[in-house]
Amino acid sequence: MHIHPLITKSEDLVPLIERLSKQPFVAVDTEFMRENTYWPDLCLIQIASSDEAAAIDPKAEIDLSPLLSLMVDNPEVLKVFHAGGQDLEIIYNLTGKTPQPLFDTQIAAMALGHGEQVGYSNLIESMLGHNIDKGARFTDWSRRPLDKRQIDYAIADVTHLATVFPKLLNRLKKTGRGGWLDEEMERLANPMTFAFEPEDAWKRLKLPSRNPVVLGRLKALAGWRETEARTKNIPRGRIVKDDTLGELAAHPPKTQDDLGRVRGLSAGWRTNDIGARLMAAVEAAKPLEPDEMPDREPRRPGLTKDAVLVSDLLKLLLKIRAKEAGVAPRLIARSDDLEALAAGVRKNLNILQGWRFDEFGRDALDLVEGRLAFAIENGKLKMSRVVDEVVDA
Repeated sequence: MHIHPLITKSEDLVPLIERLSKQPFVAVDTEFMRENTYWPDLCLIQIASSDEAAAIDPKAEIDLSPLLSLMVDNPEVLKVFHAGGQDLEIIYNLTGKTPQPLFDTQIAAMALGHGEQVGYSNLIESMLGHNIDKGARFTDWSRRPLDKRQIDYAIADVTHLATVFPKLLNRLKKTGRGGWLDEEMERLANPMTFAFEPEDAWKRLKLPSRNPVVLGRLKALAGWRETEARTKNIPRGRIVKDDTLGELAAHPPKTQDDLGRVRGLSAGWRTNDIGARLMAAVEAAKPLEPDEMPDREPRRPGLTKDAVLVSDLLKLLLKIRAKEAGVAPRLIARSDDLEALAAGVRKNLNILQGWRFDEFGRDALDLVEGRLAFAIENGKLKMSRVVDEVVDA
């Protein structure tokens, strides 16, 4: 594989993208910093095909539009990531779109028995036998110039990924499990995952009350904080901590001067502009409408004591079936699906449809409805079908 020097000029990027656009797939990774910013600070982009690999410096005076167009506007080239959620977020922030089509090797590894969230290093070591140099993981990628070790470390991520991907794909074809991943990949590629609006920020917070007036203030304050953080490009917690936001919603200040007595705010909030904007948010807050109120109970039906026991048995069955199939349990079913089945739900459950039903759902349903039983035989757990006794008339 040919490794290019660090690309810092548009005239070097264009021919690279032209060649990559003719490939069936590209492996992609990014290096970024976000400890001190609201938006991820993109510091490096790595990309590779089976033939060549390069690192691209977005900090240089370079036009990234050919690369971004390859990511989001070229459906002929598969984009391969490993645990690519944050990489996709960066691309979404730059383009308003997510890469299409895409393939995440961490999700694929779940279907092949590598565990639920197998790390990149562990996957490479298990499939290629390479020990990954982890020394540059905590480097400051925003500093320039980047040294050779940093660049080599970064490019190695995509060269290994470009080697692992065909091997994973081949195993998926042999096991017939490629279709198992469609739903997970679609969820990852959904732009709505990254389209986060300030007015929805309150939904991510611990609610201080169920009072619609208090929650209306929390909605207004959380939206205000999100806007401030975005405008200043600093982490939202640097504006106001979550606990302080909840306190302000539950016990709103009457005047801006009162802000100086709020724990978590400095005396300067009594007179500064940001304090004035906070007060404006408090004063403009409206009670939540009934249809905005969060559910008092979980969306899934509550579990009785007996149903809790059934749910625990389902988790045990899932563990057994996942081990037998050599697949990560979370790819088959999530806890809320198991709890719903235990509580009597039968409609719109993923585990009662498609491959999940064949691998687990059929047995899960039999267990819940009394057609499958657990027993201990010679010190080992055994499952058996329950056959109704025939009663003579």
